[in-house]
Amino acid sequence: MPLMAIVQRQLFDWKQLGDLGELERLQLVLQYMPDEALMRHLEEERGKGRDKYPVRAMWNSILAGIVFGHPSIESLRRDLKRNPVVRELCGFGVEGVPEAWVYTRFLRKLMKHEEEIQGMFDELVEAPRKVLPGFGETIWGDGKIIEAHGRPRKEGEGEVARDGRRELDADWVVYRSREKKEPGEEGKGEGKGKGRVKGKGKAEEGEGTLWERVTYKFGFKVHMLVEANYELPIAFEVTPASAPEIKEVHKLLDEVNERHPEVVEACEYFVYDKAADETELLVELWEDHGIKPVIPVRDLWEGDKTRVVKGQVDVVYSEGGEVSCYPRAKQQTTEAEPCRMAYGGLEADRGTLKYRCPAKAYGIECVRKDRCGVKGAIRIRLAEDRRVFVPLPRSSYAWERVYRKRTASERVNSRLDRVFGFEEHFILGRKKMKLRVGLALLVMLAMALGRVKESQAEKLRSLVQAA
Repeated sequence: MPLMAIVQRQLFDWKQLGDLGELERLQLVLQYMPDEALMRHLEEERGKGRDKYPVRAMWNSILAGIVFGHPSIESLRRDLKRNPVVRELCGFGVEGVPEAWVYTRFLRKLMKHEEEIQGMFDELVEAPRKVLPGFGETIWGDGKIIEAHGRPRKEGEGEVARDGRRELDADWVVYRSREKKEPGEEGKGEGKGKGRVKGKGKAEEGEGTLWERVTYKFGFKVHMLVEANYELPIAFEVTPASAPEIKEVHKLLDEVNERHPEVVEACEYFVYDKAADETELLVELWEDHGIKPVIPVRDLWEGDKTRVVKGQVDVVYSEGGEVSCYPRAKQQTTEAEPCRMAYGGLEADRGTLKYRCPAKAYGIECVRKDRCGVKGAIRIRLAEDRRVFVPLPRSSYAWERVYRKRTASERVNSRLDRVFGFEEHFILGRKKMKLRVGLALLVMLAMALGRVKESQAEKLRSLVQAA
């Protein structure tokens, strides 16, 4: 692995500091960040120009600001001014702390080196893959909104020159959800960026009114694919907030398959929320990569809630993939409700799912067993409905167990917000936002690699824990 951005420092016994805390985490990042190629490119660009603040010291201080969760350059500069240990660790000499405009120019240069930064990201994905058992077994994806705090373009304003004070790349996204308001509560609880619109129809008498909550957010969306077992990012993209997630899921999946084919080969489950409920993606995951999609279904059916399985008379299925037969034994009537059949497993070579008679699987006495068309078990082809029937049925216990791993997405998103400072930020423009998100994810990966290399694997999930 390439060496870190080495700087000339005075001899210093760091062990005398005892528990380094955040300094220890910064040391791990500086030591295991594969940034030598980027440093050489930046130094070549500087050439024989003024070297008051060395490239490597500037880069190290940027990483320090991310590790320490500084929301702005000014916050980082204040920390550097009052903390000589951090200044020395970054590599600043007697010249002191750079002015704010120096950081602005340096960040602009970094934005021109997207290819080198992507190479660092890929290298930091490959390194833990080779040493962490089970890496890539489960991949989850998510789209996270990062709200922009710059002034948006006004309606009808047209093209506006970039003056560094407006957010011209972000846009608005609308979230809608239905809820029930109790009598007397209509119109309460509205806040900034939110509103309520009365929905069609009412709830049962005395139970309040059905309302539709409309939430508006202005900003960007970070699309990520993350290794679920170790909660480490493997691919990401930043788009305006309104960008559809499903398109980015396809792009990120293709990117991982191209850059890290071993990860895709090792992947068994792909977990996402309803935004990825698309037939094309479900088929691609299984047919092209042998990955079982674990994605909830959206409510798209209109009219009947069940459909009859082709070739069967007494077997129906729901949009969620639950297969049932008629009748339920305890109903004691010929007009019985459907009884959920027992999932019997995937037959990959046949492309079918096996379901067993509930009476035989659960020991239920069926009142219509003599007239029932189900004799022991049936097979349903995945091609019956590729959106409903997936290799790991949504109605199975295994599906629920795997889907619970999506809680990892909440923890990674929380780290971005609370540890890396994206809740309160001063970032304008998509390119700068992508750079800032990319650096945060680089720090996350470098720190994880450092934990493993330093025999601290038990601290892997606390790698970005706030001090």
